[in-house]
Amino acid sequence: MKITLPTSPIANHLENPRWPVLIAGPCSAESEEQLLDTARQLKASQRISYFRAGVWKPRTRPGSFEGMGEVALRWLQTVKAETGLPTAVEVATAEHAELALKHGVDVLWVGARSSANPFSVQEIADSLRGTDVVVLVKNPVNPDLQLWVGALERIHRAGITKLAAIHRGFSAYEQSVYRNEPVWNMAIELKTICPTLPIICDPSHISGRRSLVPLVAQKALDLNMDGLMIEVHCDPSVAKSDAEQQLLPADYAQLIFALQLREVTSSKPELRNELDSYRQQIDLLDDTIFETLSKRMAMSQKIGQYKKDNNLMVLQLNRWEDILEQRSRLAAAMGLSSEFAKRLLVLVHEESINLQTEIMNS
Repeated sequence: MKITLPTSPIANHLENPRWPVLIAGPCSAESEEQLLDTARQLKASQRISYFRAGVWKPRTRPGSFEGMGEVALRWLQTVKAETGLPTAVEVATAEHAELALKHGVDVLWVGARSSANPFSVQEIADSLRGTDVVVLVKNPVNPDLQLWVGALERIHRAGITKLAAIHRGFSAYEQSVYRNEPVWNMAIELKTICPTLPIICDPSHISGRRSLVPLVAQKALDLNMDGLMIEVHCDPSVAKSDAEQQLLPADYAQLIFALQLREVTSSKPELRNELDSYRQQIDLLDDTIFETLSKRMAMSQKIGQYKKDNNLMVLQLNRWEDILEQRSRLAAAMGLSSEFAKRLLVLVHEESINLQTEIMNS
C-alpha cells in the first residue's frame, strides 16, 4: 500500500544539489559562546544545510542536564543572524513548537519518545496548523512502522507540506555495538510505502560513539537516504549530554568530504545492461527460493496431519534444536552468516508451526 505524503523536499542550501541535506550541531545548546563557536566552524566547512541544537532535553531519569530552554532560542537567533545558517530544534510539546516558531526557528523535529505517543504528536500538529515550517519526525523508540507513519500522517493532516522522516535507530534489549539498532529494513519499508517522503539518517544516535558515525553515514547514503543529521560540538570533552557521539567540527568536515556519493543508476548503457543481467539472475533465484519454500510448507502440512492422526505434539523441541545446529553449520560452510541463517530458520519454523497448529485444530 502506497501512502501519499508531501513531495516537497527540504532545501539543502548547498551549491551542489547532489549533496544530501546536512544537519549538524551540538546535542545540546549549553551557552551562546558554544553555539557560535560550533556554528562558525561548521559554516567554514561549507558543508552544512541547517544548524541543529537541543534546547529541551528530556532525559530518561531526572537530575541530568535537561537543556537551557527558551534562552537558548535567543542564542540560536544570534547564530542565524551572524552565520546565515537556518536553525533546527526538537520540540516535544505544543508550547515548545510555539516558542520555537516565535524565535524564528526554521526546522522542527519530533523526537523518538514523542513520536511514540500519538497524543503528543497530535498536540504538536494542532499547534503548527496554518504554518509553513519544515517538520521532521524521528522514528519511535521501538521498531513500529505504523506508529512512525501515523505520526507523519498527523503532522501532514495539520497542513504541513514540508515534511521528512529521520531514521535514528531503535532501542534494543540486548547489548549491541550500536546505541540504537539501525534496523535498515524499517527505513527501506517506509521509503517503499511513502516513496515521495525524504528520509534523513541520524548516524550519531544510531552509533552512540563517534568512531562509528562515518560508517553509518556512508551506509545511509548507500541506501539512498536524502540527508544526514550529525551531532557536532566545539569541544565534545566538556559536552553536557551525549559527549561520546559528538564530533569536532574538523572531524565532521573530514567525514563529509570523505563520503562517497553514488549514482542511482549508471549513465553508461553497457553497465546498465550488466546490472539488468544480474537482476534477472536474482529474480530467477528468488523464484526458486519461493518454489522451494512452497514445497517445504506442503511437507509441513503433511507432517501436521500425521501428528494429528497419531495424537502427537506439534512442537518437537529436540528436532528443532537439531535443525538449528545442523543448518547453522551448513550455512557457515556455504559462506552464509550464521545470524542470517538463524533468522531465516526461525521464520520458516514459525510458519510450519502455524500451519500444523491449524491442522490440529481443524
